[in-house]
Amino acid sequence: MLSTVLAWLGNLIGGPFVKAALDAYRARLSAENTSEKIVADLAARELDVAARERELATQLVIVEQGRWYTALPRPLFAGAFIIYTWKVVVWDKVFGLGVTDPLGGDVAQWAMIVLTAYFGGRSLEKVAKILARK
Repeated sequence: MLSTVLAWLGNLIGGPFVKAALDAYRARLSAENTSEKIVADLAARELDVAARERELATQLVIVEQGRWYTALPRPLFAGAFIIYTWKVVVWDKVFGLGVTDPLGGDVAQWAMIVLTAYFGGRSLEKVAKILARK
């Protein structure tokens, strides 16, 4: 019973209004002059080209990043700092089996950059998305 009432109500409200809107749109399109149609066609083509360019850029990234060796530089670079951190924390501090010299100079800055990128990068992306919405 409820579905019958909802179907009738949908036909009553949606049917005539949607049909009238479509008829008005068709009439407007047929009444427009040639230059406006050309502009609309060019705009549509430009949108199609932009969409195709995005598809191709996405495919290129997938192809470039699809290889195992293209993903290696970041983990290998970070691996050195991971090994150092584990050695300092686990070997030196937890087990008390050694003393490791502290990092200094540029290498210490690199370590901070790597740690920030790995642990703070995603958080920064999330904050940037939130700020971009506003």
